[in-house]
Formats: sequence, structure tokens, C-alpha cells
Amino acid sequence: MRQTYERRHAWRRTLYSIGVCSAFGLAGCQVDIGGQTLPSAHYQQDDIQYFPPGPEFKLSREAAAQKAFSESQAAEER
Repeated sequence: MRQTYERRHAWRRTLYSIGVCSAFGLAGCQVDIGGQTLPSAHYQQDDIQYFPPGPEFKLSREAAAQKAFSESQAAEER
């Protein structure tokens, strides 16, 4: 009787440990190791995000407005 009790608990411990190991394996998440952010285990199933290239100088409208303002100030001083 004692042997079947021990055998049953050995099977339970084995199944619990397999369950815990598989849960850790399936729960992919980002980690930070040595300053690097490494991706999760499911990064290949993520949707693709595409950002089209924009202008090199991000503030072109603001620069044009400042240039027009400075030109108008220079014209008023003359």
C-alpha cells in the first residue's frame, strides 16, 4: 500500500513539473539582458508595422515660416 502511495505522488510531481516547465516555455515575454531588449518567443507572429520614410528634416514647415518671418522683418527695416 505504501509503495502505490509513493508511486502516485511521484507521478503527480512529474506531471506538475512538466506543467510548470511547459508554462514557462509558452509564456514568452521580453527580457532585458545586458542592456539589450530581447524579443518574446512569439515575435514572428506579430503584425508587421510599416512606417513610410518621411523627410530628412522634420521641421521643414517651421523653418519655412521662420525664414518668411525673418524676410518680412528685414523688409520692414529697410
